[in-house]
Amino acid sequence: MWTDDKTIYHIYPLGLCGAPVYNDGQSTNRINKILNFLPHLENLGIGGIYFGPIFESDKHGYDTRDYFKTDARLGEISDFKEVFDAIHQKGIKIILDGVFNHVGRGFWAFKDVIEKKWDSPYKDWFILNFDSDPYGVGFWYDCWEGHPELVKLNLCNRDVKKHIFDAVRFWIENFDIDGLRLDVAYCLDRGFMSEHRQFVKSIKDDFVLIGEVLFGDYNLIVNDNMLDSCTNYENYKSLYSAFNSRNLFEISYSLNRQFGPFEWCIYKGKHLMTFLDNHDVTRFKSILTDKELVNVGFALQLTTPGIPCIYYGSEWGIEGDKAQGDESLRPAVDKPEFNELTAYIKKLIDIRKSNYVFSFGGYKNIVERNEALIFERKSENQRAIVAINIGGEIKLAAGELYGDFTDAVTSDKVSLCGELVLPAKCATVLLQNY
Repeated sequence: MWTDDKTIYHIYPLGLCGAPVYNDGQSTNRINKILNFLPHLENLGIGGIYFGPIFESDKHGYDTRDYFKTDARLGEISDFKEVFDAIHQKGIKIILDGVFNHVGRGFWAFKDVIEKKWDSPYKDWFILNFDSDPYGVGFWYDCWEGHPELVKLNLCNRDVKKHIFDAVRFWIENFDIDGLRLDVAYCLDRGFMSEHRQFVKSIKDDFVLIGEVLFGDYNLIVNDNMLDSCTNYENYKSLYSAFNSRNLFEISYSLNRQFGPFEWCIYKGKHLMTFLDNHDVTRFKSILTDKELVNVGFALQLTTPGIPCIYYGSEWGIEGDKAQGDESLRPAVDKPEFNELTAYIKKLIDIRKSNYVFSFGGYKNIVERNEALIFERKSENQRAIVAINIGGEIKLAAGELYGDFTDAVTSDKVSLCGELVLPAKCATVLLQNY
C-alpha cells in the first residue's frame, strides 16, 4: 500500500473550517482554508491527508444527505476540485471518510420513504417495520447504536450497494482520490466490504481501504479480501494509559503481542493506522497527566510499526476534552502553528521517511521497566534502537546494546558497550547501518 511508508494528517473539515453546526443549505467556500495548510503539511513531510466527512450532511458529517454532493457549508464541487488538485500537485495523497453504514434522516432516499411509506421504491434500502412508530416518522427503522438520527443502510440490498459503488467511482474518476477510511467498519456487512474492495481495486489498484475498528481481532477484516488496514485502538489505549499509570509494560505488551518477533504475534506484516488522538477522543495533550510527555508519545508513535496519523493541531499541542463535547475536539483553526513540538515531530517524520527500518522493520522489546522501554527495529540492512523514558534519568543494560550508532535526532556518534543512559522524559533514537 502507498500508505505503508507515509505519515497521514487527519483533518475534520467542518471543524477546522469553522462551518456552522447545522446545514441550512447555504453554500460557502470554506474548504479553501485547507490551502493555507499545504505549505505546513509539505514542510512536515506529510504523505497523505485523511479528510473527515465532506459529503452533504445534516449536522456533523456522519449523517449523510447525498454521497454525490459536497457539504454546502464547505463549498461547491468546484471548490473541492481546486483544493484537491492543489494537494495532489504537492505530491500528497487524499483519503476520504466513507460513511456507508448509515445516513442522516435528511438522506434523499429516506425522505422518500417518510413521504410515501410502503409505496416508496427505496423502502428496502433500509431495515424498517411499519407496525410501530417510535421515531415519529410513521415506522420503526434500524439505526446506528441507538442514535435515531443515524439511519442504518441495508448493505445487503443490491441497489444500495450499486448506489454506494457509483458514488465511490464518481469521487475516484473526478477527484482522483487515493483511499477511503470506512466509518464504523466493525458494523459493516463483510460481504459488502469484500465486494467493495474488488470494485475499487478494479478501478485503481493502489486505492487504500482503512477501516475504523475499535475492538476484536483486526485480522477478521484486515486481509486480502476486505480492508488493507484499520485503526489500531488497542495501541492508542495502551499508550496513553501506560504513560498515565507509569506502567510501560502495558504498551510494550501490546506492541509485542501485535508485532513482536514470535510466530504467535498476531499482526506481523500488517500496517495498522496508529494515532494519539482523533475527532472522537480527548486530545493527547489533554489526556496526559504529565504534559511534558507529549513529545515522548509522538516519538513512540513515529518509531513503532504502523501508519502514523496525526490529528490537526495536535502537532503544536492543541488541547480538547471529550467531556466538554465533540466541538471541543474539532476547533476552527485559521492557520497552522509551528513551535518546538512541531519541529520535533517534523524531525521524527524525516527520520521515518529516510529509514526503511521504521516502516518495514521487525519489532522486538529489549528492556522493559515501569518508566522505561527500549526496543529494536531491524531490517536486512539497518538496525534501530529506540529508548523511551517517562521518568527520571536512568541507566539500563542489555546484551543487545552493543555497537556503533548514530543518534538520528542529533546526528551524534554513539558507541554502546552493553548499557544506555536514558535522559529524563525523553526519547532516544539510534541508527546502525550494516
